[in-house]
Amino acid sequence: MIAFWAVVIAGGADPDADGGGDLLSFAGLGGVPVSVPISLLVVFAWFGSLAGAVFLPAWIALVAALVVAWLLTRLAVVLIGRFGPPGPESRADFVGRTCVIRTGRVTRTFGQAEVRAPDGSSAIVQVRQAGEDELRTGTIALLYDFDPEGEFFWVVPADIATKES
Repeated sequence: MIAFWAVVIAGGADPDADGGGDLLSFAGLGGVPVSVPISLLVVFAWFGSLAGAVFLPAWIALVAALVVAWLLTRLAVVLIGRFGPPGPESRADFVGRTCVIRTGRVTRTFGQAEVRAPDGSSAIVQVRQAGEDELRTGTIALLYDFDPEGEFFWVVPADIATKES
């Protein structure tokens, strides 16, 4: 674990990676970046096996250390999830927000835009336009629908969205 976290500090690994997230969720350890429960499991199991080997036979100490490590890690993950920052918004939560077009143009089959979440973070999303209006780089547009099958948002220019009929 020390080597892994040294690599993270040096910028060689992403501590927020979600490899194995389904397996961790099945074990009750999901909801946080994969590096957190794995690190906690290793540390708790290591200390538990060292302490348990003093009082118990080796194989019993190993099994007990793994069970106690899982329980402590599960508790830590629940507490982190409860008191930690909120999880990322779903894409559908961006519907109704304005965005800034980041590609040269937006068509029925191509386009990207930058949208800001309430917490101030930004995301680049795929956008599509049904109308003939020109949406170019820097144009402010409104995300009015999300297509889950194509994983893109439908957009209209923001000035059209605010015009009264």
